[in-house]
Order: sequence, then structure tokens, then C-alpha cells
Amino acid sequence: MDANLAVIIDNLDYLLWGRLMDGEPGGVVLTLMMAVGAGALALPGGILLACLSWRYDGVVRKLLYWWAEIIRGIPLIFVIFWLWYLLPMLTGSDLPGALTVTLALAWFTAASVMHSVLAGLRSLSQGQYEAALTQGFSAGQSLRFILLPQVLKNVMPSLLGIFIGLLKDTSLAFIVNVPELTTVAGQVNNRVQIYPMAIFIFVGLVYYLLCAALGLLAKRWQPGRYSPT
Repeated sequence: MDANLAVIIDNLDYLLWGRLMDGEPGGVVLTLMMAVGAGALALPGGILLACLSWRYDGVVRKLLYWWAEIIRGIPLIFVIFWLWYLLPMLTGSDLPGALTVTLALAWFTAASVMHSVLAGLRSLSQGQYEAALTQGFSAGQSLRFILLPQVLKNVMPSLLGIFIGLLKDTSLAFIVNVPELTTVAGQVNNRVQIYPMAIFIFVGLVYYLLCAALGLLAKRWQPGRYSPT
């Protein structure tokens, strides 16, 4: 038991923040940076796409729905690989691996956010939108001030599940050797070559604590409406 704890303690700084002091964040710090960055892009992006799909029927709605269905139907690992090879071709230069994975996570997650918010918009009575228009609100103002506040409150449990999944999906960055938590844990295990169970139990515990903290934070924002099972 002491040896199992020792291998964690001896490598704790590397597991938590990688080579942050050298300007190369890793471990838990990089995991959180990618999750927050992807979430900050995916949430407004998904909401905007949902509003466009709800507001404009016909070709616009079909194209957005088709895009979201394709993205949601493809394994995230392929999205990461595609952007890993596609973005350097489009930009003419190599992008940092963490940035590429963050963009892939944001793109993938935005499709799920769009579906969730769009379902929330469709669940509201059309009469609310029509009443807002008769009161002088524009279509955009009706969405922003009347409909979206209700929708975001109602779909909070769904969004919570999406962003917990996003946090865990950062572990897929190991396939392109981005030094997030799972990657650095593998590096420690390969270097030490003993007590792999202790290392990966620690990693699993960290992911659990991060997801649990996210759940508690969302619960504080919306008291009485969501309780984890």
C-alpha cells in the first residue's frame, strides 16, 4: 500500500500540471483547459445553431439538422483525427495539439448542445413567441429575452450530461499524444513500470471528482430542479 501511494506522490506534480513551469501545461490542468475551452465554444455555438434551426425552416433547418446528425453519428476519435490532419492543410502551419483537440471537442459537442436546446425551444408554446411579437419584440429579442431563458433552465440537466461527457472525452487526446491526464498517466506508468493499478485508479478518481464537482456546481445554479441519481 505504501509503495502504491509512493508512486502517486512521487509523480503527483506531473499528473496534476505536467511541465507547467516550463510553459507546457499538462495533466489535470490541461484537461481542464481543454474542457473549459471546448465548452466555451460549444455552448454559444450550439445555442446559435439551435436558434437558427428553430427560426428558419426549409433548407436552413434541414442543413443544420443534417450536419448535427452526421457529427453525432461519428465517433469523436475520428473527428479528432480529421482536424488533426485537416487544420494544418487549411492554415498552412501546424497547430498545437491541445488546440486541435479543443476545437474537435467543441465541434462535436456543439451538435449535442444544438439538439438539446432545439428540443427545448420546440417544447415551448408557440403562443409565447406570438405574444412577444405582438408586444413589439423582434424575433431575435423574443428568442433572447423570452424563450431562451426558459429553455436553458429546462435543459440544464441535459446540458450538464453533455458537458460531463465533454470533460471525460478529453481523455481521447492521448491518441495524438496531447499530455492531458490520461496521457501523462500512461507516461508515468511506462516509466515506472510498476503499480499500474494505483496510477489508473488515481486517474479514475480524479475524473470522478471533476465530474462530481461539475454536477454540484450545476445543482447550485438550479436548486430544486435537478438531483443526480
